[in-house]
Amino acid sequence: MNPVLEKIQKTGIIPVVVINDVKDAEPLAKALIEGGLPCAEVTFRTDAAEESIRIMKEKFPDMLLGAGTVITTEQVDRAVAAGAEFIVSPGLNPRIVKYCVEKGICITPGTANASDMEQGIENGLEVVKFFPAEPAGGLKMIKALAAPYVSLKFMPTGGISPSNVRDYLAYDRIIACGGSWMCSGDLIKAGDFEKIKELTAEAAAIVKEMRG
Repeated sequence: MNPVLEKIQKTGIIPVVVINDVKDAEPLAKALIEGGLPCAEVTFRTDAAEESIRIMKEKFPDMLLGAGTVITTEQVDRAVAAGAEFIVSPGLNPRIVKYCVEKGICITPGTANASDMEQGIENGLEVVKFFPAEPAGGLKMIKALAAPYVSLKFMPTGGISPSNVRDYLAYDRIIACGGSWMCSGDLIKAGDFEKIKELTAEAAAIVKEMRG
């Protein structure tokens, strides 16, 4: 498996974060690291995203950082230049996937059906995102789709919470789950990084419980 994907699998739960103000980047990264999940998928749909990734990488070089909601090759270039080690997209755009694969950039594009997954396999991908996980059928749908595609593994995101994440992590074809409950927009806006650290620690404990 790709070394970046191995790191993602080891982390187990990937905090999906929306940063609207770059001043929040450093304390948020610190809270996630101290909570036990030294990783973040920073959604690229805010003006602060690119600089936030850069700040987090400069302050915490060992933190695994990805860029989410990437929908153009230009965003891929900006995210990687800022320090992102993996790219996540809401859907599977063949042009973006091919662009990343040719440049050796780890990408987990969004999939929700068999056709998406076949495109992922066609492009040599080992792991795809399953999005939006719960609205798209959840774990039952992932298991049904995984059956014919024996080589493919999944990173479900969307609607995953402490109440159902154990079920997802128990399935061996899921390398990690994306989730935002430990670092919600309200908590970040309020500057409640202690609470973020506390919720992150609880999430990290779930990963340890399920995977040792």
